[in-house]
Amino acid sequence: MSRTVPVSLPHESRPPQDEEARLRELGYQPVLARRMGGFGNFAISFSVISILSGCMTLYGFGLATGGPAVMMWGWIGVGAFVLCVALALAEVTSAYPTSGALYYMADRLGGRRWGWYTGWLNLLGLLGAIAGIDYGAALFTGAFLKLQWNITPTPGSTFLIFLCILLLHALLNLFGVRLVSVLNSISVWWHLTGVAVIVGALALVPDRHQSPGFVFTEFVNETGWANPFYVAAIGLLLAQYTFSGYDASAHLSEETSNASVSAAKGIVRSVWASWIAGFLLLAGLTFAIQDYEGTAGSETGVPPAQIFLDALGSDGATVLLLVVIVAQLFCGNAEVAAASRMVFAFSRDNALPGSAIWRKVSSRTQTPVPAVWLSVSVAAVLALPSLYSATAYGAVTAINVIGITPAYAIPVYLRLRAGDRFEPGPWSLGRWSRPIGWIAVVWVACVTVLFCLPQRSPVTVDSMNYAVVALAVVLVLATVWWYVARRSYGTPAAYGNAREQAQIEEGIV
Repeated sequence: MSRTVPVSLPHESRPPQDEEARLRELGYQPVLARRMGGFGNFAISFSVISILSGCMTLYGFGLATGGPAVMMWGWIGVGAFVLCVALALAEVTSAYPTSGALYYMADRLGGRRWGWYTGWLNLLGLLGAIAGIDYGAALFTGAFLKLQWNITPTPGSTFLIFLCILLLHALLNLFGVRLVSVLNSISVWWHLTGVAVIVGALALVPDRHQSPGFVFTEFVNETGWANPFYVAAIGLLLAQYTFSGYDASAHLSEETSNASVSAAKGIVRSVWASWIAGFLLLAGLTFAIQDYEGTAGSETGVPPAQIFLDALGSDGATVLLLVVIVAQLFCGNAEVAAASRMVFAFSRDNALPGSAIWRKVSSRTQTPVPAVWLSVSVAAVLALPSLYSATAYGAVTAINVIGITPAYAIPVYLRLRAGDRFEPGPWSLGRWSRPIGWIAVVWVACVTVLFCLPQRSPVTVDSMNYAVVALAVVLVLATVWWYVARRSYGTPAAYGNAREQAQIEEGIV
């Protein structure tokens, strides 16, 4: 008997699924508060992608690595491929709406080892993202202090600001998912309004703008590498780094109403909305460049701040910097929420050292408090090299990409390999599932290799791309820990088991 694969239908045409019952079917006792709606779920991924964080913090990287042509066309091309990844991942998320998200999907579709390594890669990427986002916010805050009070930021002062931002995000996440959801909803409108204000001001106020030919065809290479195709490929990091974190919708699915549909839609909507808004932002910035060399080597340390300063003056630049900084704070807060749920879920299945601590949930807020503190603490450690190396921030962003991007493709690949054994959830791609899935897998394989390559020549201790080192370290640690924890690690069997239920109940404090 053949089985009919459902196509993607509006969820209104289907009766809402009992998500608590579905979670129990997947083997977990519900302990997190399901207080997030569909818009809030979309908002957390949109906030984590945060075009006002990714595009702005790596804009200087883009100026030197391919210049305007690679930034603009790279954004269009990378966005199209990432949308395929998001569509394929959303389909699997609909079938397995759990906080564990990617590693749980891989475990169910491929077995324990697939789940294990996917989880460690995903965790590396999420923790690297917190470090990258919040350190970027610290850099922009330093630029703001320079403009407003002529306080020159140093590596030490920037790191102190970074630690304060981490502490703020930890405290906000301890109040519960309802506050996180409200902040993320505000974040969506702040980002969209912020992009409109920035692009509008840069379009209307300056007397001089760059030509379309400059914005879409000017190629700049300050990397030291001679091959323009290699440089253009490396320049895609700006877009690929920005388009990461949309798995947050999946990680918050145990706290989302009608998660089997809402989390899937949240993933896809966050990508295409960011794709459009990010293109407008990059175009607005690039058209408004007054002095290319001065912008790339800005004394503020933040090239977009120099664009604001040259185009709008000190007062205008200060206002727009505040818009960007607040958006980055929203972004970092959302990323802490996503990473802490991954820590909670991975510990729930005994995958981390000290799992009994990290899976504990507050009885008052139903928030995984220890997981929140662990997430911000590891992020602080990851950013420590920035005290000694000017290129460390680029390494942190590469760690984010190299960890999280392969983790997106593994569940999709396993879903393709499973064929008809995969039972789609209420949100499905239907006949488009296989072609979109294979495009996603091939794209991720390409960019994973690409972002392990050196970005500057000659390759020195300072200019080396440490992403490949981070990838090797996490794989070695995961392998070593596998032989320690393999007997205790495991996602629960369908409908749960007594041991897992008892452990979860003991973890509510």
